[in-house]
This record gives sequence, structure tokens and C-alpha cells, in this order.
Amino acid sequence: MTVLIASTFTKSLDRLTPQEQAQVKVTAFDIQQNPESASLSLHRLDRARDTDFWSARVNRDLRIILHKRGGDTLLAYVGHHDDAYAWAERRRLETHPRTGAAQIVEIRETVEEVVVHRYVEEAIGKPLLFAGESDDTLLDWGVPADWLATVRQATEDTVLDIAGHLPEEAQQALLSAAVGERPEVRIVPQVDPYSHPDAQRRFRVIGDQAELEAALDAPWDEWAVFLHPAQREFVERDFNGPARVIGSAGTGKTVVALHRAVRLASQGTQAQVLVATFNAGLAQGLASKLDHLTTGRPEVRARITVDTLGAIAAHLAAEAQESVTVASDAEVEALLDKAADATGSTIDRSFLKDEWRLVVDAWDVRDGDAYRDLPRLGRKVRMAASRRDELWAVFAGVRAALEAQGKETAAGLMHRLSREMKQAPFTHVVVDEAQDISVPELHLVATMAGDRPNGLFFAGDIGQRIFRSAFPWKSAGIDVQGRSRSLKVNYRTSHQIRTRSDLLLPPRLLEVDGSEERRVGVSSVFHGPIPRVEIFDGPADESAAVGAWIEECRSEGIAPATIAVLVRSEAEIPRAKAALAAAGDQDVPIKLMHDAKGQEYRAVAVMACDADVLPNEDRLHSASDARAHREIYDTERHLLYVAATRARERLWLSACTPASEFLEDLLMS
Repeated sequence: MTVLIASTFTKSLDRLTPQEQAQVKVTAFDIQQNPESASLSLHRLDRARDTDFWSARVNRDLRIILHKRGGDTLLAYVGHHDDAYAWAERRRLETHPRTGAAQIVEIRETVEEVVVHRYVEEAIGKPLLFAGESDDTLLDWGVPADWLATVRQATEDTVLDIAGHLPEEAQQALLSAAVGERPEVRIVPQVDPYSHPDAQRRFRVIGDQAELEAALDAPWDEWAVFLHPAQREFVERDFNGPARVIGSAGTGKTVVALHRAVRLASQGTQAQVLVATFNAGLAQGLASKLDHLTTGRPEVRARITVDTLGAIAAHLAAEAQESVTVASDAEVEALLDKAADATGSTIDRSFLKDEWRLVVDAWDVRDGDAYRDLPRLGRKVRMAASRRDELWAVFAGVRAALEAQGKETAAGLMHRLSREMKQAPFTHVVVDEAQDISVPELHLVATMAGDRPNGLFFAGDIGQRIFRSAFPWKSAGIDVQGRSRSLKVNYRTSHQIRTRSDLLLPPRLLEVDGSEERRVGVSSVFHGPIPRVEIFDGPADESAAVGAWIEECRSEGIAPATIAVLVRSEAEIPRAKAALAAAGDQDVPIKLMHDAKGQEYRAVAVMACDADVLPNEDRLHSASDARAHREIYDTERHLLYVAATRARERLWLSACTPASEFLEDLLMS
């Protein structure tokens, strides 16, 4: 007897009230213990096309839909009586005749005929995307046999609607083909249809009550242990050098990184895996996801450390019984000012501080000759030897002052640890949000595991670089050429939000070393409302409108905790608070755009995007040269892109006139 749980069950469970969810979980535990128990009041659904659908009673109104075939019992759906019965009557569970994957398929005849007719009517006079594809090809893509004719009617206007009725693998194949990417054929011979990689994205075998409890207490995408076959390659493949996976927001880079960490930690008792990111909040989130991924395997979880590289450096120093005092950024800036005054330097202080941060401290430059001969890595600013000598006089003063105080910079600590490390504490290092890694951090991880097979793995997105300056990785000893892959399927963000957000970035992003990330050919697996972009005369009008939008989201069943209001800085928070007051809901979180990195919500309002707020005027005025100005401008664009792509289903973007030019770009699209 095998009990399984479907993604359709957990998603439907999430739509119920907390009290209803608690009742459903009790019944689910009873099913796990004995799927034939008389207390379940099992009833076969006579009107369902699939005669193996049954209902189990939760209370007077709630019903769990089970699919019982052979020795398998599947928790397929839960809802109020009429809703649950209607769901089952419109679906069947089958094994796809070509791919071999188990699928829950919407019965085509039960889709309202007016919808199917609209597909045909809207196709008149428009190119049919898949008219030239054979039955065999569409079946290879996972399209159910009775949907072949409808799929062939798909145009650019209707492909999203049609795909929305199909199993996930067929959706993704159609959307990929629609944007010019040839779908991967995934025919996997096996006996058990639930073991197919596509089936494992939506069905999970439940081993015991503890595993079921973990499944019901966490969202589907947090506890699932399956991957799309296109992602699985990056988890299971062995690399003989540093490797990287890239992709736009929502394509599953972090999921790939976490699954790879679990795979590496599962290889033996000698494995010690570090999962690193750039701030403590993100590290905590990664640790929580790893807890779900390793449920029932505590020995694997014990081999994985999750932390920031700064914290790891401090830990390594402590293990060496060193007394280390790291100078703060403010302390270093004060030393730079003092050294510049002492030498009489007239060099612009903003340029001086950038030069220290991006060149001298970042690359661990320790003497004047080395500084004089150093290539301008990532700076692209020519400098005469006499000017370098003047600058070095200042930097030498800072080095001397730090030594006299018994302090070192965070970058200096990492470089020193890299030089002195005799035995690496980790066999493998996986870096998430790698677009924001710094030079000394890259040196540190390269020293730890750069020379090991599968030693280094990076996941990131150039378009989301908002914290660190770009630099050529090859100059830091890391070369991922030939071992860099792109993810193209977006699982998190609706088609409408993704396509609108993508307008903030160019279709091609270039790294400092010339490597390119092409952002074309990406497809989303679901669609939703078109994002709202609004400009108001004043803050009061904007806050009232955002409040009304939040109320609208709430009325459609979106919980406050899954809505967020994002603003650029602390100065705009009062406008966000006024919006919550207008909505009469103080439970919706307000966050700064930077702090929302790595998070996701069903609905997001990005407000106060005024011309003097985004891009941030103070940052632009602090630029020491044209290069720095361009970099700041680009990262401000990236920041808005990050904020917008935190939304899964609904997105609001607004400003008071004059609005940010970034918002104007979206309005003109």
C-alpha cells in the first residue's frame, strides 16, 4: 500500500482557512495510517469520468478527493463539497502514452465549449504556432492525446490559455516552442509512472506520518524534492572545474543550488558542503529550505553548512585562535580622509574611496610597485604613473594606520586566510546569488575547493546584481568557460509580470570579462493579470490607490502575509504605511527593495518610484567618474527589476509625478 500526495492537493489546501486546514490535516493523517478506514466515509464519485476517484469526509462540508488504483492512494484535492466534486468530475489520472509519466489531465470535453470555440475563433487569420507539428512530436512534449487538436489551434494570443489547461511538462514545452526554443523530449522508460521525472514534480510518496506532517506544513515548492529534467542536469552532472548556472528571476537557480548541495553531501561521510550567500537573512532562508529537502536524512543535513562568507571567515579565524578586529567601513573611510589630509592629496574623495574599495582592498594590493603595475580590473579608468604614486601615498598611510591599531578589513582578512589556509574546511562550496560575490570572497572559496572535482558551483543572475561591483572572475582565478549553463523556464513569476519586468533590462547582459547572458527564449509556466503601472499627482492619492489594490487582493483570497509593499528607502516608508492604513490592514509587510532580495510573494506593490527616488539621486551625485555613474545607474535599474520580480501573480508599480524614467519605460511599452 502506497500513499502519495499531489501538488494539486497542497495548493488547494493552501486556499482554505487555518481552521479548515487543521481539520483536513487530521483526516490526511488518518488516510496515511489506513486508507480504507470506515471513519473516512469513503464514497466513489459516480459522475467522475475516472472511476477511481473517491471522496473522503473531513466534516459536514469539506471533502478530500482521493484517487485509488491498485495499491496506490493519492491525495489529489481538497475543497468544499461542490467544489471538490466538480474538480474530480473534470479530471482523470492517467499515464501518458508516450512519456510514461503519471498526469492529472483536465478532460477536454468538460472545458466550457465557449472557451474552445474562442480559441478557434481567435485563430482565424493569425499564424498557428504548432500547426506543423506532428502528433508524435506533440505527444513527446507531454500533450495529452485528446488535446492535440486544440493545441494546434494555438496562436500568440491563445497559447497561454491553452497551456494553462495542460500538465506542467506540456505547458513548458509549448511555451518554450512558442518563443523559439526547441523543447527537450523526455521519454523515460520505467515501470512506475510516478517515478518519471515529470511526475515527481507533482506527486510525492509519503513514507510516514512525520513526512506527511512536513509536507502539509510547508508550501509545495518548499518541501518538494523533485526537479524539472532540464534542471536535474545541473544537479547531477559532474564538472572538472568551477561551474555556474545562470538565469533570470524565477527560473529556479536557488533550487538547483540547494539540490546540488544535498547531492554532494549525500556522497559520503567525508563530504562537507558549504552553501554560501551574501547576507544573513538569505542564509537563514536557504537553511530552512535545506531542512525541508533533507527531511528524514539528518546525517546529510549535518554535512551542510549555510552561512555568509564573512561569517565563515570570522569562524575560521576564531578556530585558528586568532584575535581579529575587523575595521568597519566608517572607520576605513575616516582613515582615508585622515591619510589624504596628511599627504595633501587633492584627489576627489569619492574616487579615492572607490579606488580603495574596488582595487586596493579588493585585490589585496600591498605595495606601491604592485599598485603602479596593476591592470585596471573592471575600472576602465586610465591613470598616469604620477597619479598612482600620489594615491599610493594615501593608501600606504591607511595600511600603516590599520596595522598600528591591530585591525584589518574584512577583505584583508579573507585574503590572509586564503594565503595561510593549510587544510580546507569544506570539500565543496555552493554559492547562491553569485552575481554579488566580491573579489576576496571569490579568492576564499577558490582556495577552499577550487582545485577539487565538483568543488565550486555558482548560481546567479547578472540582472540582479545590486550589492557588489562587477569584476572579471578569471583575474581572481575562477574560469567557468564551458561550464556555464542557462535556465530558461520561469516557475515563479507569471508570464505577464515576467515580460513587463524584463523591459527594465536589455536582452543581452555582458560581464566585465566579455561573457554574455542572453535573456531571450525564457518562458513562464503560468499567467495572471497584467501588472498595474500608475502615476499620481501626489502621495495621498497614491497611498489611497495602493490601499484599494491591497483590499482587492484580499477580497480574492490572497492572505496579508503573501502581499508585500516595497519602497526604495526609509524615506518612503511613511507613504507605504499610509497605504496600509487606507487598506485597513497592518499585517501586510513593508520592506525596502534591497531587503526583499531572495523572497517572493503572491502580490507585490512597488510604490514611491518617483524621479528623485529611483535612481537614487544621492548615489548618482556620489559617483566619482562616468564609469561609476553608469554602474550606479544600472544597479538602480536592477534594483527595480528585483523588486518587481518578487511578485508571483499580481504586481503594482506606482509613483508621484514626475515619475522615475524607469517607470516611464514600462508605460511606453
